[in-house]
Amino acid sequence: MTRTLQYLSARVHMVIAAAAMAMLPLAVPAAERELTVDEFSVVKLTVKVVPGARSARSLGQVREGTGVVIDSSGLVMTIGYLVTEAETVELSTADGRRFPATVLGVDNVTGLGLVKSLQPLPVKPADFGQSSAANLRDMVLIVGFDGVAPAYIVSKRPFVGYWEYLLDEALYTAPATVNWQGAALLSREGKLLGIGSLAVGDAVGQAAVPGNMFVPIDALKPVLGDFIANGRATSKPRPWLGISSQEVQGKVIVTRVNPEGPADVAGLRAGDIIVGFAGQPLAGQADLYIRLWKSGEAGVEVTLDVLKGNRVEPVKVRSIARETHFRERTVY
Repeated sequence: MTRTLQYLSARVHMVIAAAAMAMLPLAVPAAERELTVDEFSVVKLTVKVVPGARSARSLGQVREGTGVVIDSSGLVMTIGYLVTEAETVELSTADGRRFPATVLGVDNVTGLGLVKSLQPLPVKPADFGQSSAANLRDMVLIVGFDGVAPAYIVSKRPFVGYWEYLLDEALYTAPATVNWQGAALLSREGKLLGIGSLAVGDAVGQAAVPGNMFVPIDALKPVLGDFIANGRATSKPRPWLGISSQEVQGKVIVTRVNPEGPADVAGLRAGDIIVGFAGQPLAGQADLYIRLWKSGEAGVEVTLDVLKGNRVEPVKVRSIARETHFRERTVY
């Protein structure tokens, strides 16, 4: 089995390397010209978060990533965790020019963030593609602020995040690339298919092939108008517990509790195991999230069946909206 996985991983890299040259004439006018970031609708984001930011422990006080310019007014789409609790945002182009920007909002359902440049950007906006039409084995380009990398779509499947996050379908690419945060996933025709979120070790699904996960652009389209107008979709905020977790054989093991979050207030601790929801057994993280979100609006009280030591105890947690937990920039 190990030799098979090694072969698959090696094969992916060999095929990518061989096929990359075939893709170049479609991506740029001159096949012999090296692909550079200047060819595409991306900018670099540099973010400093507010003092005492609750996300700083896991994400850092200063963050860098990529943003994708999506219209001529200076709207830039990125991955939401880069701009959570942002105090200042600076955009920079490939030639080093810098532009101040402000955060319009973070949509916790899709995981995407939206910022707006405070000055005109000398960057052509990206054209949206149709991520649902992308097929396995399609060749794509991953465009970050520091470079361009060819890859393949190797899987389309749900993604379950340890931070109370679930996508019905995400796009997975291989081989893995660096600086994926907020990177643009482009089709052969240069259309935007997704926004970079994570590096993963199982891009193919069952085989241990490193790659990247992208939020599909189709997930954004239904909420984009509300996102621009309100900083998020206008649907009611989902209930949020404030835990990070790991799934093991259908059990949800709490790995971290957000300080001062609902779970922390209720007495959950790292190492506790959530085995049920309202007296019914759980089938894993996705099952927990779906039941939580169906239980009512943010603010609803839920009962978790929690294994603490050798005893299962009911723990009542009063949920909140995730966005209310994080600190906003002070406005004078």
